Amino acid sequence: MKDALLKLMEVNINSPLTMQRILTTFAVSLLMGLVIMFIYRITFRGVLFNRSFGIALMMVSLVTSLIIMPISSNIVLSLGMVGALSIVRFRTALKDPLDIVYMFWAIALGLTSGSGFFELAITGSLIIAAIMVLATGLQVIGNKKPFLVIIRYNDQFRGDLHQYFPKYTLKSKTMTAKGIELVAEVRLDKKETRIIEDLQRVNGIISASLVRYSGDYN
Repeated sequence: MKDALLKLMEVNINSPLTMQRILTTFAVSLLMGLVIMFIYRITFRGVLFNRSFGIALMMVSLVTSLIIMPISSNIVLSLGMVGALSIVRFRTALKDPLDIVYMFWAIALGLTSGSGFFELAITGSLIIAAIMVLATGLQVIGNKKPFLVIIRYNDQFRGDLHQYFPKYTLKSKTMTAKGIELVAEVRLDKKETRIIEDLQRVNGIISASLVRYSGDYN
């Protein structure tokens, strides 16, 4: 079984495309694309998980391998393909830097598997996956999660927010005819989130809420 798999992985990149190479390329791209999508899901630390982006990562690896296969097998075709692809422009904004990393990972997977470097595609993807899981785990251990606390209060509130949140970063403060709305960033664990209930009972506090967010605020 092992010898059969190794023989299947052996591809002469300068030879014409065969059905065996096409199927092997798509199988490797699909399998490793699923790994990328799974790692993206378990390491995601934002507020709302974008399922379409996870599927897009898998499809990018498949589409990239589809483009690279004819390019790697025909030098003349590769020159024309490069010229044709130069007119393509992508304008989708990726706000999280890690999303850009995952997109480049999916493209790199498609490039390596489409070129016939299956061992590199599999080994490299597994190593990157292990590093991403490890880095995410080390970042989360011992750290409190960021929240946005939104407080609306009027002139009857005479307290100090520092007694409820010793460390907070003021994000915005809005004055209205009905009172004041304050938005601040705080870091709390699960037990400390009950403090919002204490705030709600303070005289002068109209409303108080906590919003979990990824750490980006504009």
